[in-house]
Amino acid sequence: MPRALVGPWLLWGVLAAVAAALSLQDVLSSLSAASAEVDRALVLYSLAPRIAVALLAGAALGLSGALSQAALDNPLAEPATLGVFAGAQLALGVAAILAPAMGALGREAAAFAGGAGAATLVLALAWRRQLDPVTVALCGMVVAMVASSLSAALILSRGDYLFALLIWGGGSLTQEGWRASAAIAAVLGFGIVWALLLARPLGALAAGEIGARSLGVPTPVIRIAALAIGVLLAATVAAEVGLIAFVGLAAPAFARLSGARSGRILAVSPVIGAILLWLADSIVRRLGEGDAIPTGAATAILGAPLLLWLLPRLVLADRPTAPERRPRRDPARMLAVLAALAAGSIAAALWVGADAHGWRISSVAEFAELLPFRGPRVAAAAAAGAMFAAAGVILQRLTANPLASPEVLGVGAGAGVGLAAVLLGFGAVSWPLQMAGAGAGALAALAVMLAVAGRGRLGPERMLLAGAGIAALCLAGLNAVVATGSPSAFALLAWITGATDALGPDQAIAAVVTAAALAAPAAATLRWLHVLPLGTATARAVGVRIGAARLALTTIAALLTGAAAMIAGPLSFVGLVAPHAVRAAGLAGAGPHLLGSALAGAALMTIADLLARTVIFPYQLPLGLFASLIGGGYLLLALRRR
Repeated sequence: MPRALVGPWLLWGVLAAVAAALSLQDVLSSLSAASAEVDRALVLYSLAPRIAVALLAGAALGLSGALSQAALDNPLAEPATLGVFAGAQLALGVAAILAPAMGALGREAAAFAGGAGAATLVLALAWRRQLDPVTVALCGMVVAMVASSLSAALILSRGDYLFALLIWGGGSLTQEGWRASAAIAAVLGFGIVWALLLARPLGALAAGEIGARSLGVPTPVIRIAALAIGVLLAATVAAEVGLIAFVGLAAPAFARLSGARSGRILAVSPVIGAILLWLADSIVRRLGEGDAIPTGAATAILGAPLLLWLLPRLVLADRPTAPERRPRRDPARMLAVLAALAAGSIAAALWVGADAHGWRISSVAEFAELLPFRGPRVAAAAAAGAMFAAAGVILQRLTANPLASPEVLGVGAGAGVGLAAVLLGFGAVSWPLQMAGAGAGALAALAVMLAVAGRGRLGPERMLLAGAGIAALCLAGLNAVVATGSPSAFALLAWITGATDALGPDQAIAAVVTAAALAAPAAATLRWLHVLPLGTATARAVGVRIGAARLALTTIAALLTGAAAMIAGPLSFVGLVAPHAVRAAGLAGAGPHLLGSALAGAALMTIADLLARTVIFPYQLPLGLFASLIGGGYLLLALRRR
């Protein structure tokens, strides 16, 4: 072995020894307790199976990530980035409602179907872009976000019945027997056999599509077979222990850093994955009682920084960009159309409703009676949509990236961390304090994203992936809180989906006042928003102080996102859809782009609120669910086309 590779392998040996020592200490401390028989039973049927599950699940996820990355020639491919886990969670929730008596095999089949469906959708969307790493990762992120929103809506609607799905989302390794270990071991053995058979064909794929075909390798069959095995491994782990994030990404990456190449990555990744998950779970057991800190959240805290570290090292092919739309010569006419659309949407949300006979328009008397109930939520939704859209315009022009938005760059998830910190630290607090916490969290997430992007000199596409990593890190913390099942957990879950049914006049007034207060400083930055997309050199040539401009724009965008996220949750995609659609309509100037996007965002959010209130009347769905479906669908279409 080369001397340069001795250090990494020695490190893995030390980490394995640390995990073994912690596990042995837990076993010995349990056996030395006074209640010998009870503690022996706990060791035999709880602690020992938990250690076995950590080793087997880590190995399965490591092999799953290695197979996915080899099949797609993509160092960012793994179960989480391909949407497998989110699809499995959604399928398990649906199956639990439609077939509550399903056994273990039914649960595993549902998880595999959901994970395979999500991965297939991701690959189908990225196929026209030749499955390049960035497109696959972005499509996977969007599919995962939409599926997660649907899962959260299911949990909220059947919280008493689907409470276990909350714990599943955190990734719990707690065991009450050996059944899960046996199930994962069987699938892992099956996967290892197929990995051995696919090792040489997958190695040929590294030479490129043309080179592999010249060697007689049926590339589509090999890719599909490897991905199917990877999805099966990840879905089995998901069905048995829940969402264990980023082990599938970290294990192959560390295998490469340790010197493994080609087929050896398939052999080394399961070993490293087992050590990673074993060590993470051993540390989790030492830090809290039971599952106070879910193991899946702990692994995400490890994997998200790894994703950020990998971005500067990711090789991307040069691809042509979409031509810029010419600005309209008469922006006033388009702005008038958007203003009429926003006004019509607000009027429809106030006047249109549903009853036992279907949709209907309220009479004047009914309107007066319903206004105190509909008015606050419509005003709050419109204000949130306008603020999300304005923040999206600022971020797109600040980063020169037409796909940037608070949701995609992880700023909305950062607002959730700030909100969670306030709720956990102070309990029931006032709305302004919650909004301040959300704004602080959004500002911190955006500052980290810009710092990482600037230090690594990341281009627009890498910046999106940096946001995806920050979002994963923030959502891991939120999952850890949600998995506790506490009152704060359900409050955060309702916030994630954007529930507006409990909004009152005070919250609506606060949202409208905040939007109006931030409109003035946003309007004062129009010169910066016009010049910065032209490049740093041009901006300096016309006298713009780059540092001050970026700091001011970052702060305004974070405050807009924090305030809007308090109402609509972090996953609405309004901050992407509205600015993108308005620019496509020809409003490319900074002023028309900002004003038009705010109007379009208000219209989109009020329409989403109307649908959430009426689609399954008399029940209500979360506002963020419909906004995510509309915005996520638009983003997937945009990624597929450009």
